[in-house]
Amino acid sequence: LLFCKDPRCFCFSYPRMCSSSSDPRSLCRLSQACKRIYMFISRDAVWRKIAKDIINTGMTRQGIDLCPSIPLKDRVRVSHNWIHGVCRKEVLLKWKINLLPWIQLDCDVLYLSQAANISAYHLRAEGGKLQNNRVALFSGHQEDVCRFTLTDTHLISAGGDSKIIVHDRGNDYSVEYYGHNQEVNCIDCKGGVIVSGSRDKTAKIWALAPDRFGQCLHTIPTYDRVWSVAISPSLCNFVTGTACCENFAPLRIWDTQRCHLVSCLGTEFRRGAGVLDIAYESPFQLLTCGYDTFIRYWDLRVCSRKCVMEWEEPHDSALYCIKTDKNHMIASGSSYYGVVRFWDKRQTRCLQMFQLAPTTSSPVYSLCFNTTHLYAALASVLYSLDFRTAASQSWK
Repeated sequence: LLFCKDPRCFCFSYPRMCSSSSDPRSLCRLSQACKRIYMFISRDAVWRKIAKDIINTGMTRQGIDLCPSIPLKDRVRVSHNWIHGVCRKEVLLKWKINLLPWIQLDCDVLYLSQAANISAYHLRAEGGKLQNNRVALFSGHQEDVCRFTLTDTHLISAGGDSKIIVHDRGNDYSVEYYGHNQEVNCIDCKGGVIVSGSRDKTAKIWALAPDRFGQCLHTIPTYDRVWSVAISPSLCNFVTGTACCENFAPLRIWDTQRCHLVSCLGTEFRRGAGVLDIAYESPFQLLTCGYDTFIRYWDLRVCSRKCVMEWEEPHDSALYCIKTDKNHMIASGSSYYGVVRFWDKRQTRCLQMFQLAPTTSSPVYSLCFNTTHLYAALASVLYSLDFRTAASQSWK
């Protein structure tokens, strides 16, 4: 890029002005001065600091860019639509009977469980909608799929028939794991290790290695129904979330290798305050939610007995699921009327609220999002919120 060397020209000072500008409005106005300034301001380096300070731009707290193929300037523009709730709601899929669906998003493929099957749909690049025909179908359960998780090569599902099925995403090969006596409510997999939790009051550790398929490595008695599990990114430990119907802490951290109890999170949980979802942000930081209507943020470096932050659902509804952008934003799904809420960790109140099904008392069983769309699965419908609308007023 060639710079004008005439100090009387406006272009002479724009690198310094870009570095001193700290808000999108100023940068956008500055980019209208001339073509050279526009080209310079369109660079990701100019927007990196701004993108890290606002919600859902694909920038993590550590400064890692999760979506390098999309210009940061465009992601910052769309982020302002998330902040102000500017979006378009669409129905992507409907089915006739009420189910407990679960969804996962992997790049441009959306995976959706319906009854005993899991379908994979490509998302259209131009609108985020589902393509008409599914690209894959994963089956094998005799009862409903409760949860499933994805790795680079496998899809691992847990069902009400007490089975765990490991599907190869590249072909039709699958392996069934047996070991639980009742329905398997939750599943997670990282680094070749699978952790499952069941209504039979146990958590089990399994190997994903080809020579040890189906082999249960350890069984951990939890003495309470297990509703959620999550493996730490460090792979050293994992967390179980239980129903909190017995005299045991509902959130417990276990050592992956030795399978002994490392610590319990929190104290004085109310009876029935079961933990329905857990999301790790780093090896030391995680989010939890459940029947007691709170989202809690735990930092294991500070204290395991008390969460560092918490947010209460204002309508006293149970929280079925949470997702995080690994920076400032949390999205949660509530138990009534398809309510989805956005939370900014730096604020105490809800940032935005969307009532997806005002006439139907359905929970949001699962949700996921990228930088442009949010997808939410209710009992009989799959919704999308498209935030790629016209720029918000703060940009004008």
